Amino acid sequence: MRAKSIKLMPRGSNALNHSFMMAAMMTSRNSCQFNYQKIFSQTYKRLSTANGQMAIDPIAMSKRTVLVTALVGLLLTGCQSTPTNDLTNIAAYQTSTRPNDNRNLDQQEIARVRTSLAAQYIRKNELDTAQRQLEKAFAADSRYAPAYDMMGVLLQQEGSRLNLEKADQYFKKAIALDKDFEQAHNNYGVYLSQMKRYREAAEQFEIAGSALGYEGRIGALENLGRTYLQLGDRSAAAKAFLRALDGNRNSIIAHIELVDLLLEQQRVPQAQRLYETLILVQGQGISPRLLLQGIKLAAAQNNITTRQQLAQQLLSAYPLSDEAKQLKTWLNNPEAPWK
Repeated sequence: MRAKSIKLMPRGSNALNHSFMMAAMMTSRNSCQFNYQKIFSQTYKRLSTANGQMAIDPIAMSKRTVLVTALVGLLLTGCQSTPTNDLTNIAAYQTSTRPNDNRNLDQQEIARVRTSLAAQYIRKNELDTAQRQLEKAFAADSRYAPAYDMMGVLLQQEGSRLNLEKADQYFKKAIALDKDFEQAHNNYGVYLSQMKRYREAAEQFEIAGSALGYEGRIGALENLGRTYLQLGDRSAAAKAFLRALDGNRNSIIAHIELVDLLLEQQRVPQAQRLYETLILVQGQGISPRLLLQGIKLAAAQNNITTRQQLAQQLLSAYPLSDEAKQLKTWLNNPEAPWK
């Protein structure tokens, strides 16, 4: 689905008010940032032998079989690990935008298949097997950008100091091979944020978030907003979240973060309208953070009944959560500001 273009808004609080009111008026179904797809299921069926036996290794087959395998089962799906500062994850993994050149297409398809298999193994945390698949992808096509990006994801997920250091070079290599590979920019931004290199991360998220047509663009903008929060730049964060809402009115993360930003500014009516929209977008189930936001809004409007109901729900459903601890601290000293 083509991403919506970004609307230019006037400067100042009027623009913010307009965007919040527009967001509050829009309700529709939830969107999912992760849309994993099963790889090769149809391909293996086609490769069955006459007596029902399954072919062992598609790479060892003829060139024609390799091409069929690649064309049928080729959607790369990947998973970038979630860093400690809770940035959002990437959408369904996308291949490089680099056009085909004169290299042997069979080898390029092999690299794609091997990278796709590696993504599946990474999601199952079978990292050694994933690494072997990526080495085969490099052997088939040493300039295949998604393989380098996926190796960066793998090393980041393993998480040791040495592998985290190595991951940086693989992300850089993927981007050097294809500067328009938005998925690599977003993944590199998540990595940089995990390493607390927030300004560098913001640069990568801005590139991915500005790429119209990139399926993970909204997630990149959400990541951008949260990165600015880490940097203490509330104004830049609000602008990033508003851009995310402009592209997807169902962005739960943008709604949640903007409610908190409005509460910080004591703009209670706007925060209440956005919160009500957020509850509709969220659907069934409510997180401890949403409950705490509802408590804050009820307290700010002196709605004692609602505040007590939500407080009881938070303490009973999530007694060990950070939000429950904040609530208990505030209940002991209602005059103190929320921390």
